[in-house]
Formats: sequence, structure tokens, C-alpha cells
Amino acid sequence: MSTILVTGATGHLGTAVVNELLTKVDPSSISVLVRDLPKAEALQAKGVTVLQGDYSDYNSLVNAFQGFDKLYFVSSSEIINRLAQHENVVKAAKEANVGHIFYTSAQRKSEDGTSPIALVGDAHYKTDQLIQASGLTYTILKHGLYSDILPMFMGANVVETGTIFLPAGEGKTSFASRNDMAAAAAILLTTEGHENKIYELGGVTAKSFHDIAGMLSRLSGKTIEYVSPSAEVFAQQLKSFGVPEEAIQGASTFCLAIAQGEFNFPSRDLETILGRKPESVETFLKKAYSL
Repeated sequence: MSTILVTGATGHLGTAVVNELLTKVDPSSISVLVRDLPKAEALQAKGVTVLQGDYSDYNSLVNAFQGFDKLYFVSSSEIINRLAQHENVVKAAKEANVGHIFYTSAQRKSEDGTSPIALVGDAHYKTDQLIQASGLTYTILKHGLYSDILPMFMGANVVETGTIFLPAGEGKTSFASRNDMAAAAAILLTTEGHENKIYELGGVTAKSFHDIAGMLSRLSGKTIEYVSPSAEVFAQQLKSFGVPEEAIQGASTFCLAIAQGEFNFPSRDLETILGRKPESVETFLKKAYSL
């Protein structure tokens, strides 16, 4: 039985991956890496082994990675320090002789620095390169945007307000749910044949916010319209609602990237791995908004 280490295990994705793994293998073969041990008590109660480590602490990673066949490497949430932390993870995995590294990368349209999310994409691109040059057996999972971000972007009351107000233009995105990404990861971690492969994990089709407005209209029986303001007007609107500047910047940046087609990567990789159709955006919205 392969030994599996999941990093970022107290985050949404890491927790979901561990829960999926627990349906496939004995808890004794699963370990998790966390910075804060108290946050992992729920995972420990399920029988998995909890190890402490920090992406910024190279020695802690080398110690934690010893003896593992497979490492599920969740990308860092610290945008500014991300690349340096990722370098630590890859080098530590190499030093610890990890058998196979699975990295949660991201889909991207270009690597020429012109994307609104170039800072985010650049770290993923360079990490992909580091892993491929490391000599480690790898699987790179290029995640698309999660369907789970839609309520965050559109707001919890979008059905009541009747308007999706986002500067995403006519851009389309191949959304897929975080749970489906986690289910796919668990399958990859517990099966063979994925050595030195790159998978595009997203929806089979790409949807615009016009499409999403139509879905919400059908599900709710109300008319939901999509309005795409300029980024400046969008920022002013959010500011008037008291939204923090950092959150405004983040939402604006991703919406502008959507407008440029940065996440328009329809693929059947996720469907093939799952052996079923991924959850559709409409099904996700029905559950998210209790429609």
C-alpha cells in the first residue's frame, strides 16, 4: 500500500482530498502536513497521521517528507512568497526521495506577463518547470477556476437583487467544483499510470456570466441579468458597500482575467479521471443557492 502525504490539509481543497482518500484507502496510509497542529484535530480523529511543517521552513519539510511514496502538494496561499516556498517544497521532496509529487498548478492562457493575474500564474509556471527539471516523478494538475467562487463573486443575494454585476465582459470559464477536483486527486493518488503527466482539470464546456444568469433565471423562476461594468465602476460600487480594498483588487483582477479568456480551457481530463460527468455549473448553483 502506497503511503500518501497531503499538504495544506486544513484548507478547503486539502480537507476534501483527505476525505476522498479515506473512502479508498486505510487511514494508516494517509498523512497530512499542517502548520498549526490544533487545526488538524478533526483529521487526526479520522485516523490519519498529522505532521507539522511549514513551506518557509526547509528543514521541517525534509523531515516531514521522509518515507512517502506520494506527495500531494497544494500550492501556497501566500502570493508574494509563493515561489520561494514552492522551491523549498520541490527541493525538500527531492532530498527526501519522495516517490511521486502531485502538484496543484493552475490553468493559464499565457506566460508572457500580460495577464491581469500574471503574478499568480508566474509562480505556477515556474513551479511546473522546477518540478519537471527536478528528476522527480510528477503529475501536474492544472486546476481551472472552481465553481465554488461563483457565490463569492456574485454575492449571496444575487437571486434577490436580480443582477450579476461583474467586469468579466464576454469571457467564458470552464468551471469545475472543488469537490470534483478533490475526487479526481484521490483517484490519481490511488491508481497508477499518471507518471510525468499533465492534466487540465476543468469543465467540459466553458460558460460566460450571461450563461450563468440564464441558469439562475431558470432555477429561480426570476429574471437575472448580467451587467459588466468597467473595472473602475465595479471598484467604486464595492467600495461604497464597505468591501476591503484587497478584496476589491482580487475580485477585479480575476474578473478582468476572465474577460480575457484566461480560464477558457474546456477539457475532458477531469471527466476521464472521474469516470463520470463532472458536476455542472447549473447543478452547483442549484445547491449553492438552495433553488
